[in-house]
Amino acid sequence: MIPGVKRPAHAVSRAVGRLTAGQRLLPSFLIIGAQRCGTTSLYRALARHPLILKPVLHKGVHYFDVAYDQGLPWYRAHFPLRARTARLAHRYGCRPQAFESSPYYLFHPLAGPRIARDLPGVKLIVLVRDPVERAFSAHAHELARGFETEPDFARAVELEEERLAGAEDALRACPHSVSHAHRHHAYLARGRYAEQLARLEPLFGRDRLLVLDSGRFFADPEVVYDRVLEFLGLPHLGDPRFERHNARPRPAPMPGPLRRELAGRFEEPDARLSPWLGAEPSWRR
Repeated sequence: MIPGVKRPAHAVSRAVGRLTAGQRLLPSFLIIGAQRCGTTSLYRALARHPLILKPVLHKGVHYFDVAYDQGLPWYRAHFPLRARTARLAHRYGCRPQAFESSPYYLFHPLAGPRIARDLPGVKLIVLVRDPVERAFSAHAHELARGFETEPDFARAVELEEERLAGAEDALRACPHSVSHAHRHHAYLARGRYAEQLARLEPLFGRDRLLVLDSGRFFADPEVVYDRVLEFLGLPHLGDPRFERHNARPRPAPMPGPLRRELAGRFEEPDARLSPWLGAEPSWRR
């Protein structure tokens, strides 16, 4: 689409979506994170499945984190019409499932309860990777997008605690507020995956949470893809493609002493993650 036409076209699509919201699907599953852990790669592989329906406009709708004040009809407007799903169900003999991928959902303190309330029965998929590499990748990502002004990764890590101080409490106190630091500067905090999963377990139960090791996904994507289809109760159809997306070049390698220091900080959080994966994380083997 021509860039100058894209924004008006999206506005028209949203308006039509709102008018037909009652005729649209809500998601059966969500990819909720973690950021910089392969969510886009998994999203694109799944979107090629004929019974898995992506959002009409965007990979991530970000309703349950930063747009919850828009209301459920606004959210529904992003998904396909039920009439389409009826045709697909008749063709394949299996109910299609809509989904989206918003990697801030895992970390946002209010997203989990909102999802549980508005999407009863929904299943959640979480990808995790070496939290040190995730933090380094996130810093390069935020820097490239203009959301980070500190070019030195080590310094950005030093600033994290100060930047995030009180941010979660503020989000809980003012539910429709947005914290720039919480969303864009949580380099180490987002890598403490077990803490975030423990917050979700009482809301969804372990049977509706699938936690995937991104290292294994990129090393053996077919096996992980089949596991996702089994989790969703879908047959193996279509022609998935497994590619890396959204990789960011690094200005320089991470210094060895800093890498070792950060790896030590994650030793205990990584150990708490092992039961969710059913194995030791690939980056600890």
